[in-house]
Amino acid sequence: MLAQQKQEIIALFNAALAPILDGTEVTANVVLERPRDSAHGDVACNIAMQLAKQLKMNPRELATKVVAALLENPAGKHLVASADIAGPGFINLRVTDASKQAVVKTVLAQGAQYGKGTAGAGKHAIIEFVSANPTGPLHVGHGRQAALGDALSSLFEAQGFDVTREFYYNDAGVQISTLATSVQARARGFKPGDAEWPESAYNGDYIQDIANDFLAKKTVSASDGAPATASGDVNDIESIRAFAVTYLRNEQDIDLQAFGVKFDNYYLESSLYTDGKVNATVEALIGSGKTYEQDGALWLRTTEYGDDKDRVMRKSDGTYTYFLPDVAYHIQKFKRGFTQAINIQGSDHHGTIARVRAGLQAVNIGIPQGYPDYVLHKMVTVMKDGAEVKISKRAGSYVTVRDLIEWSGGGDITKGRDAVRFFLISRKADTEFVFDVDVALKTSDENPVYYVQYAHARICRMLEQWTGSEAELANVDLSPLTAPAEATLLATLASYPEVLARAQAELGPHQIAFYLRDLAAALHSFYFAERVLVDDEAVKMARIALMVATRQVLRNGLALIGVSAPDKM
Repeated sequence: MLAQQKQEIIALFNAALAPILDGTEVTANVVLERPRDSAHGDVACNIAMQLAKQLKMNPRELATKVVAALLENPAGKHLVASADIAGPGFINLRVTDASKQAVVKTVLAQGAQYGKGTAGAGKHAIIEFVSANPTGPLHVGHGRQAALGDALSSLFEAQGFDVTREFYYNDAGVQISTLATSVQARARGFKPGDAEWPESAYNGDYIQDIANDFLAKKTVSASDGAPATASGDVNDIESIRAFAVTYLRNEQDIDLQAFGVKFDNYYLESSLYTDGKVNATVEALIGSGKTYEQDGALWLRTTEYGDDKDRVMRKSDGTYTYFLPDVAYHIQKFKRGFTQAINIQGSDHHGTIARVRAGLQAVNIGIPQGYPDYVLHKMVTVMKDGAEVKISKRAGSYVTVRDLIEWSGGGDITKGRDAVRFFLISRKADTEFVFDVDVALKTSDENPVYYVQYAHARICRMLEQWTGSEAELANVDLSPLTAPAEATLLATLASYPEVLARAQAELGPHQIAFYLRDLAAALHSFYFAERVLVDDEAVKMARIALMVATRQVLRNGLALIGVSAPDKM
């Protein structure tokens, strides 16, 4: 049901309730739902059961009065076909065929804008995702973040938000020193297993690639950063460090480009130190009176904000714990004007949520409670040729995003990217996911992305046989669309805007994948139940309009999650 129609029905309920509530202090909050069983109707409402006790009435008696008034209202004749009462007082409505069919012309008129809303108009949101340490290629966990983050960003944009996609580079800390010493060891001719090889070093073949280019004195560049030219001196650890970080940032840029993900901004953790923002955060927290000294360390009273114990901010050796720069970073997000901040991270970050939020509350600068929001995802298990894949020769200890794209496409990068993107958002983020490469390669209903894309291609192939133009559909008579398969397809098309709004509000892009599979199923069922290019001109044109509208919504939904809509398969 279209949003406008839903509001009209709510208005009909309120009009029916007005004389019943007159003179009382009772207020009604009419909520419409779709019945689980379509045989019960198109719309369900339990308002009679909600209000009966307050009005001291039998709920079924109240429902009877509401239904009678609603059906007598001439404003609803075009919309409500019938109404009945079920059980103790549920009100079920059936809407007219014309109101169901109206979605087709709405889709045709709005095109790529169909489904979009305005809830976020004037609001600024920042969505931070991937944020990988520049110490190696992107692994499949980063891929899940990329798919979730980009789809969620598109969902927010579809609701009218001004969205910034941000990549936070953890380019400070011990892991960067480990990267530098790993490259240095390779440059000196050592390899994993040698006595001289550092115990904590990164072992992947990519370390040798960096070392080779460093010795060759090459220059590398990365997004939003200055180029780095290698000195070629194996004793110049600072040159090795700068070159290796830039080299891997460029590698990650290439991975993200293959994945079709772009960022609006790159933020360096190191800048929080060089710009004095970490020190300023410490001073603000001390000034708030929420810190104390113990055992030579500086502690924050995070228990005052719901944490299970207080946390160390500055260790006894003078170094900061990792959550302190996180607090400084999110203070900057707030000061940059982002009213909503969302972080997409692995589930291993769960413990940082309470302490980061505690730090943001402790500085007392007006940051709302619960800022930022978090979407935590579980890890991905990769299966290939019937067995779990645990390592990549290139990365040394894990499967990379590039591996997954190449495997899933069978050499076709677009096909691989589509499969990886669709698969990685097809489950709720906090559930574990098994990515089966063998399924991604299948051209059958068993492969969900193929199933959805084939629905689009099937419509395109069907419409190739039609010699008319889409301009003819603007004023087409849709009244012939009354068959059961048509009704299901119409209802699914009409639910798309509501699905988008709910997926954005609940930070759940997986709902788009669910919806697309439902829409594809409705299309395939229609295809096998009814012919489109029939002799009856009125029926033919109505069904062509339905097909064009369905194709448009499939395109819209696939575009939101960064998946292509091929015309042929």
